[in-house]
Amino acid sequence: MLKSLPLRELKQKNKSTVTEQGLLLSRGELSSAERNIGKLLNFFGVPWSVQPFDEFLGGDRTSQATRVFCSSETYLELVKQLENSSELTRRWQENVHSAFIYSAEDETSLQELANLLGGGQVAHAVGNGGNAAAHFLVSDDAELCGVMAGVRVKASSSPTALLSGPFGRGIRSIISLNEQSAFVLARHRDIALFLSASSQIVDLDAELAGGIFDIREHALTAIPIALYVKWAFALSCWQPAEVTACLIIDDPLLKRSHGFVDFTELLSLMKRHHFSANIAFIPWNWRRSNPDVVRLFLDNSESYSISVHGCDHTRAEFGSENVQQSSARIRRALARMAEHERRSGIHHDRVMVFPQGVFSAAAMAALKQSELIAAVNNDTISADEPPLPITISDVWNVAVMKYGGFPLFTRRYPWEGIENFAFDALLGKPVLLVIHHESCRDHCRRLIDFIDRLNASKVAPVWRNLTEVVRRSYRQRRPSEGAVEVEMFATELLLENCSGEEEDFTVRREESTPSSIHEIHVDSRSIDWKATEHGVTFGTRLKAGESALIKLTFKKQEAERQERNGRSEARIMLRRYLCEVRDNYVTRGKVLFTAALGKKDDEWV
Repeated sequence: MLKSLPLRELKQKNKSTVTEQGLLLSRGELSSAERNIGKLLNFFGVPWSVQPFDEFLGGDRTSQATRVFCSSETYLELVKQLENSSELTRRWQENVHSAFIYSAEDETSLQELANLLGGGQVAHAVGNGGNAAAHFLVSDDAELCGVMAGVRVKASSSPTALLSGPFGRGIRSIISLNEQSAFVLARHRDIALFLSASSQIVDLDAELAGGIFDIREHALTAIPIALYVKWAFALSCWQPAEVTACLIIDDPLLKRSHGFVDFTELLSLMKRHHFSANIAFIPWNWRRSNPDVVRLFLDNSESYSISVHGCDHTRAEFGSENVQQSSARIRRALARMAEHERRSGIHHDRVMVFPQGVFSAAAMAALKQSELIAAVNNDTISADEPPLPITISDVWNVAVMKYGGFPLFTRRYPWEGIENFAFDALLGKPVLLVIHHESCRDHCRRLIDFIDRLNASKVAPVWRNLTEVVRRSYRQRRPSEGAVEVEMFATELLLENCSGEEEDFTVRREESTPSSIHEIHVDSRSIDWKATEHGVTFGTRLKAGESALIKLTFKKQEAERQERNGRSEARIMLRRYLCEVRDNYVTRGKVLFTAALGKKDDEWV
């Protein structure tokens, strides 16, 4: 543990009187690491400024609750100055809350700083090159690491430098690799220092060629600084309302079983292991649901839900660049879902899950004018030529908002690792798992093991249906007593005042064309809103314990009617039945045959 001030006291030492401030100490033109820190602080919404190192030494611009960011080289120079100036030492100890220190490119300063913090012990930077994957362990301190506490990260490569002990008393490892550390917490001159052995900071403006962010490829450039910012700026940075989760299973019909999915067995597992499942339901199947399975869904609506999985589920049916064509398919899909609801009584989540993950900017524009409130997808890069570039900041956001302001929530397969789901949750994103029926081939053994690990997290997710997940997926922060700022993503938001006092909520939402908004409702009441440079903003007041459903609707364009011929309908029907033959017989037979031969199958599908 730390020698003097416990973490809890340190975090709240200036809670009621001072605004948390970030200060980036620079010794000249900003380095790439310093620029990337600035981008990250902007992303998390915390106030910060840059100050030249010489100006910091001679001036008094720091205020209470300052969080300092600098390189190991800069900090070592600061230590020398502190030794020669009692006034600087006073200002440093009175005004600085904590500091995040990253390694300079020249690891000599990291070596010196490690020795300094080791209190005379031999603590040094050691090379650990090579391409072998590394398994990092994040500290199990939930107060410090939140949802990442205790998570093991399988990084794609080993680091170039680590800190090696034995460490001095009061130094705690936050991210470790065997007996070495990549990120430590220490105290020096009565200030908490968070020292990262990495000289690089993740660049949020970097484009993702595949559109998917994998924390295993960015472990030491992203996790240390994200953990520090979320801890050090707990009162001022964006925070999720809650960590929500849902399992999505693509394609199954509502029959007694589909492929390896047995709905009765799955329900039993959901109740025993505390999770929910959403079936990405193909609207073409609207007349084919089994009455017994329908009753199972109706009687267990807290566990089972269904969403809209395309329309006919043909290849790239939402990859067209024609908005009218996409609109027609969406209307047909929703008409089928409405008829399915009329026949079965099962209300569908108003969320689109794209078939095969293919979508276009035109499809997103068409969704914006529909009654659907969000889209969910694995892929974030559209089928357009050329597609819009997707950056790390786009996918770190709660939802990707780049496609005309209609939200695209991301989901992941379990084989992407607990670490990716935990990091998503740290960022405020919902925990959305996706599987196909093949992943249930072992009676869901591996799936349940994975879900149990998620639920065993220090901050366990709350499992809900897909509508509730996207409604509750927003960011909030408290700029002052009784005031809450909210960033909205889906076109519906369930806002809750969980405090014991009445509070004023200011809601903002990114929107590329505010003139396309028809109305904004708080419950049944239409409210005024105003356009801003990047979207819209409006306010509402909620009493203690009160909640409100906010709905944003867009102006509708007149739709063209598109006719379909009998030949295309026959092709769609043939495709759907062939897919069912594949799932129920071909895939099952192949898996069972492989098992009969005694071949081991450890891969997620």
